[in-house]
Amino acid sequence: MKNFTVERLSFDTLTELPNAWQNSDYQGLLRNMSYDNPEEIEPAELKAMCLMSLTDLEPNEAAELVLNYLFADQLNAGQVENLAHQMLTEKLWEENPELSQHEGFFKATQLLYEAYNGKFPRTEAVQFQVQLTAAEPDGLTVFEEQPEAPVLRLLAQGMPDNTLLKRLFSEQLAGTSFPEAQDILWQLRKIKSEGQSVVFEVVSSAYWLDDFKYADTYEATTQADASIEEES
Repeated sequence: MKNFTVERLSFDTLTELPNAWQNSDYQGLLRNMSYDNPEEIEPAELKAMCLMSLTDLEPNEAAELVLNYLFADQLNAGQVENLAHQMLTEKLWEENPELSQHEGFFKATQLLYEAYNGKFPRTEAVQFQVQLTAAEPDGLTVFEEQPEAPVLRLLAQGMPDNTLLKRLFSEQLAGTSFPEAQDILWQLRKIKSEGQSVVFEVVSSAYWLDDFKYADTYEATTQADASIEEES
């Protein structure tokens, strides 16, 4: 168990994930819509052309196309068809039982929301920076491998007891096995490390971490997940 001082440095609400869609993705979607030579489109015009081409389809057809692009190896045709209809009214990045697919559903919905001017649910994510200062000289070693779990354990302690994360994952937060942490923290980026302090930038769904915007500086403890070798 490592002791830390946790300080929230910033907090923003986003409707789009940073770098979620690249020009290569827009080209890929256009190819899937049978657009000839999308690589010849000016980079600055690619997104607009992709959105315009999507709106030539019915909303559920566009949803199927985007889901097939993102989840080609994970979903079968029947699942894609069902989920495409659900996407029109449901926040699948919150409500779908497969946590590993939440970020993909968010990316799909953010694109379709923009293309169809609000016919799909409005996406909401959070982005913030947090400084973690270790009480012990070797404290930062807890983040060397798979930092998502130990970081999430620290963040949870800055949120109310009734927050969803604590209600659904109390055992994982207290224990040493939290594989879901990597699906809850969609983006975790080390901004800087100095002495016994490290600053992380976090991007996640507002569903999980919106309550962190109320966090003041606080003391907390954390631990890394046990490795497979140690468990066996």
